[in-house]
Amino acid sequence: MKTIHDYDFKGKKALIRVDFNVPLNEHMEVTDETRINAAIPTLKKILSDGGSCIIMSHLGRPKNGPEDKFSLRHIVKNLSDKLGVDVKFGDDCIGESARELSDKLKEGEVLLLDNVRFYKEETAGDEAFAKALASHGDIYVNDAFGTAHRAHASTTVVAKFFDEKCCGNVMHAELENAQKVLEKAERPFTAIMGGAKISDKIMIIEQLLDKVDHLIIGGGMSYTFFKAMGGQIGNSLVEEDKLSLAKELISKAKEKGVDLQLPKDSIIADDFNNNANKQTADNYAIPDGWMGLDVGPESRKVFSDIIEKSKTVLWNGPMGVFEMSNFAEGTNTIAQAVVKATEHGGFSLIGGGDSAAAVNNLGYGDKVSYVSTGGGALLEYMEGKVLPGVAALED
Repeated sequence: MKTIHDYDFKGKKALIRVDFNVPLNEHMEVTDETRINAAIPTLKKILSDGGSCIIMSHLGRPKNGPEDKFSLRHIVKNLSDKLGVDVKFGDDCIGESARELSDKLKEGEVLLLDNVRFYKEETAGDEAFAKALASHGDIYVNDAFGTAHRAHASTTVVAKFFDEKCCGNVMHAELENAQKVLEKAERPFTAIMGGAKISDKIMIIEQLLDKVDHLIIGGGMSYTFFKAMGGQIGNSLVEEDKLSLAKELISKAKEKGVDLQLPKDSIIADDFNNNANKQTADNYAIPDGWMGLDVGPESRKVFSDIIEKSKTVLWNGPMGVFEMSNFAEGTNTIAQAVVKATEHGGFSLIGGGDSAAAVNNLGYGDKVSYVSTGGGALLEYMEGKVLPGVAALED
């Protein structure tokens, strides 16, 4: 697969798929610029070569055509400020007005097309729609790793209409860092899996059992394991249909010599809200009417000790309901331990989603080796699945 550094963009119009699916507040202002920041080096490389940029992205999940709250026009100012260029805006992504703007685009200029998901043909992977998008540019660049697991028109199908196609810096870095963890991990290698459900992580857990020395499991999914082992979990989250699977994973870890660590204790609450009554409980004996919402102090210590001594750390999923400040301590402690492992010379990959949000919110984004913006795409890649958006660049 070629990267943008294999091309000179002088005089070329680059059609670039980015992931500008950013959060907006009620005033339609961007509240987190992480994804915009990530794409800037790719766009600047093309512009500095003397090329022009025609940018496409999705934003949210519009249901029935154009809706102002999902329009990419709301990010034009942010993008212009970061690039130091007055970004032109096309109020469509394929129509005549958009084509007119891309036809007239000069060297060093930037055009942002409106939300590709205003057309249902985008998610359907429609070939005619992809061909219309392709007509904007001379070379196709995909820098939207976060959508690489979707065979959509702008992420996958469009590539077949280009002789010249490559990945941008974000896509390249995501793949390179994932491969580093999966294929070149220094030992001891610790994976930390959190979040609500085993069902969301089963495939990646099975893959990791062949690779890691330590597997730490926290978050809501841990209570399914405790119930499977005969524990009393009160009103904690549980997947009743996954109890036998939890037992199976415990057996597989033993067979493969993997140190599977479950939290010994929890911070429990009598209601699912930040101001609920709380106490610490052993995870085999959570009283009725109480639920586990964070890992407890003993678990935090055990997990931190393992993580800090690790040479490779992969973290995906929080240890508790970290959005509530009274149940964020476990996730915060894990983040601090990952930072320490990195400071001791380890390699740390934060696997998108809530883990990335936790690390960034704590100001640790630049203190770990790599924070993925890939979310679901990273998980699928690590599960061993072929990502359509990546495969389309390899043809």
